Amino acid sequence: MPQPPRRSLYSTVRRVLRADPADVPDTEIQPAVDDAMVLRALDLAMRVGEQMFAVGASAHEVTLAVTRVAEAYGLHGVHVDVTYTSIALSYQRSGEGWPHTLLRVVRVAAPDHTKLQRLQALLVDIDGGLDLAEARTRFRAIRRVPFRYRPQVVVVARALLTVGVGILSGGTATVVALTFVAALAAASTQSGLARLRVPSFFSQIAGAFVTTVVAVTVSALAAAGVEPFTGVRPSIIVASGIVLMLSGLTVVGAAQDAIDGFALTAAGRILDLTLQTLGLVVGILAGLELGSVVGYRMTLPDGPLPLGPLPGQVAGAVVIAVSVALFNGAGARIVVVSALLGSITALGYAAASAAGLHVAAASGLAALVASFVGVLVAHNLHVPSVAVTTAAIVPLVPGGAVFYGLLGMVHADPAAGAGGGPGSLVLAASVGLALAAGASLGIYLGTPVRATLEGVARSRARVRR
Repeated sequence: MPQPPRRSLYSTVRRVLRADPADVPDTEIQPAVDDAMVLRALDLAMRVGEQMFAVGASAHEVTLAVTRVAEAYGLHGVHVDVTYTSIALSYQRSGEGWPHTLLRVVRVAAPDHTKLQRLQALLVDIDGGLDLAEARTRFRAIRRVPFRYRPQVVVVARALLTVGVGILSGGTATVVALTFVAALAAASTQSGLARLRVPSFFSQIAGAFVTTVVAVTVSALAAAGVEPFTGVRPSIIVASGIVLMLSGLTVVGAAQDAIDGFALTAAGRILDLTLQTLGLVVGILAGLELGSVVGYRMTLPDGPLPLGPLPGQVAGAVVIAVSVALFNGAGARIVVVSALLGSITALGYAAASAAGLHVAAASGLAALVASFVGVLVAHNLHVPSVAVTTAAIVPLVPGGAVFYGLLGMVHADPAAGAGGGPGSLVLAASVGLALAAGASLGIYLGTPVRATLEGVARSRARVRR
């Protein structure tokens, strides 16, 4: 019986180390679609990505959504380029002829997490084999859906956020009521300016100015011994207003885009974030200077606002998370998940602080835990993870540290503690970066775990069948 030829040691090692070109499949598949269908599919993919970007999705999520829609209808190898203000899409079949290229300018609107949730549901149906014509019809219906709540409800929800900040800081009922009044005035001012199409930078200035003027007035009444303002800490009013103004900024989105490699989009978001924060600073400083001119000055607190007892922290975090979910257009399911993650954030921060961690480290760890749990819970409930993650980290926004730093920098008497202002601002910046990094890391750690759990669930389902 003839023996099979033996492979030499060289050929065996070569086969182990080097790939055989014959084993590599063709990288391009010729789709059986005509040019008209290509254009319709590309147009749908482009419009879905545009809508997702406009209502709060990150650049990475938009890129994945566009490629998912295109590949579902046989268009492989689509090139997607997302910047802060536009989306470009290009596709060429077989390297022959001219490529199909589309470009749309994205006009970023306010976050609308209900619309984002419906768009994600549409993506799931498209992956499941939804007809192109039906998908286009459903998308047009989603695009025409108005914002879930009326403007008056959004204004009240934004003011409700400051109630949560007051509870979180251990404020009395009088302080909580005053913060709500100040925030209601600031939110109404910003809503009116938005209807007049005033740029958001000036809207930030106006909102912060109104909040600070109310706080200075309360401070003057308390100094005069007027009841019930005696003993009220007006710094809580301004700190609550700062959290209100910063709650809508895309800190997590900017960090995510930078980590994902979307440099232009991240730079645009960071520039916008910086500009809005500067508007907030200008408004607060203008309010403080106005009070000094008319003879009413706020006393400098001993330091950034301390937190209240743990039950108050949890209750305040839940109120803040619910209010953020409401003015971002969330439905009942997202509101419930946001409340759950808000409580997890408060408990995680309290546990990390009790362990002796720095404020920034404790904030980042709490954001990481809440974001990780949010990714797992949000997917099972078909809720956008960005919606619940944003609502969960807002309770940790360092509004008190920002205000203490600003007030210390403009205080006329250096002996009263003005030197602590820059240090407090640095602390606030470090906490903000820790929140963004923790939330982004939680999303990245939770995504593969979620995929593993999905694979286990599908395997069990096949075994049962």
